[in-house]
Amino acid sequence: MAIYYMVTLIVPKIVDKDHNKIREKAPYTVSDKANTIYNSLDFIADMHCDALLWKRNLLKDNDYGQVDIPKMLRANVGIQAFTIVTKSPKGQNFDKNTGGSDNITSLYLAQGRPTNNLTKRAIYQCEALFDFAKKSDGKFRVITSSLDFKAYLSDKENNKNITAGFLGVEGAHALDGKLKNVQLLFDNGVRMMAATHFFDNKLGGSAHGVNGEGLTDFGRQVITKMDELNMIIDIAHCSPKMVDDIIKLTKRPIVSSHTGVKGTCDNVRNLSDNQIKAIANSGGLISIAMFEQAVCGIDAAATANAIKYTVDLVGVDYVALGSDFDGSVTVPFDVTGLPLIVEELINLDFTEEEIQKIMGANVKEFLLLNLP
Repeated sequence: MAIYYMVTLIVPKIVDKDHNKIREKAPYTVSDKANTIYNSLDFIADMHCDALLWKRNLLKDNDYGQVDIPKMLRANVGIQAFTIVTKSPKGQNFDKNTGGSDNITSLYLAQGRPTNNLTKRAIYQCEALFDFAKKSDGKFRVITSSLDFKAYLSDKENNKNITAGFLGVEGAHALDGKLKNVQLLFDNGVRMMAATHFFDNKLGGSAHGVNGEGLTDFGRQVITKMDELNMIIDIAHCSPKMVDDIIKLTKRPIVSSHTGVKGTCDNVRNLSDNQIKAIANSGGLISIAMFEQAVCGIDAAATANAIKYTVDLVGVDYVALGSDFDGSVTVPFDVTGLPLIVEELINLDFTEEEIQKIMGANVKEFLLLNLP
């Protein structure tokens, strides 16, 4: 037992450091113009990070990892989507995975977390975020409704030293195949859920899976239930057929919480022009990621190029940031490096108003309209 206790103290930090690398450590330097525009931004938002997967105190300014609450405050982040990973296949790759193996079981064992079922893993991460809020001395809160969000926005106008998050789920295998668990996750604070992650599940096919199928009957039931609850539907990682099926089924705006676009980086992970247009037509968000496999580059310029392609295709009102911070990816910078995105958007001749929208105003408007 003593040896296991030592493992839970030492191993999680080593694994976290190894999986969530940063190409360039803070502090980050930008031009005076970029710094001025960044500091003038009304609201900064990011639609995807997996920080809750790791046994990291998010109230501490850690010297590793890509997101924590002190860094969010320094970056003046208005809201961060904290997305929950419950299972990932061994040997995970972009092209072909099955759900027959699981890396998260061994990670959870090393962290001293419960491993008995996927829904309980999700609830554990929900509870962790609420616990961070409780212990934050009012500096961080979890948003679960439009009323929550409006109250927070009002408070933030008078106090810049507060920030917030909301909960999402990355892959509806977290339901353990039970429709009733949509309500259970909602009751535990989840407000966004992606149908799939890196493998096919009972809802249908993953872009990285084997069968490539669309929504199953169970998948249709889940999407319908999410609509009833005003839970945001995330199509990140879905097979093309599943994306099409979801778009046909739901009448609500949909998002891709962290993505690249085939127009600048053509792979199975990224959105086609038609998919981008369908998301925009729904009133949703295309949230551009910040890691190499999504944007075919290792710096802020690659993310900015994907943003420009998307804006040129559907307009600026449907584009947001979706970093995938702490998602077992190497990123150019941690959350305090977001001014580097502004620098690159300036270089691409975006106006200040357009930069405002991309950096967070679009997310703010979307959440005001679509949270329950």
